[in-house]
Amino acid sequence: MNPVDLYTTASALPTPWNSLALGRVGTATVKVLRMDGRPLPAEAHDDAELLLVLDGRLELLVDGAEVAVGPGELYLVPAGARHAVRPGSTGTLVLVEAAGAAGVGGFTRAEAAAATEAAAYDGPGDGLDDEAAAAVAEETAFQPG
Repeated sequence: MNPVDLYTTASALPTPWNSLALGRVGTATVKVLRMDGRPLPAEAHDDAELLLVLDGRLELLVDGAEVAVGPGELYLVPAGARHAVRPGSTGTLVLVEAAGAAGVGGFTRAEAAAATEAAAYDGPGDGLDDEAAAAVAEETAFQPG
């Protein structure tokens, strides 16, 4: 795999809050996304989720407690914790999710659609691993059933 410029990759994503899977480490998926200040509704996962803010700020509500994560800081959302993104979260975020943390193929349907779309925009020499992007697109393609 070639080095990935996380800032460029996140800023090139067509939609904020829709992550792009960059690769897997064991059963965990490493993703990047850009935040645009909008809040997101609460969710919970069976597994812990690691959130690393590269730049900007992530404002969370975790099990009723306000949590602010700044640039260069990471936060581990415990398994089962209800967490929501509060207004004002902006910048670049890296997520590390265990395979069981989401829906379709380890991704939510929105993430699957975003990864498939982003993989379609992937081109040679853009810093993304073309083979990995194709694998993500195939793995996350939503099959109604």
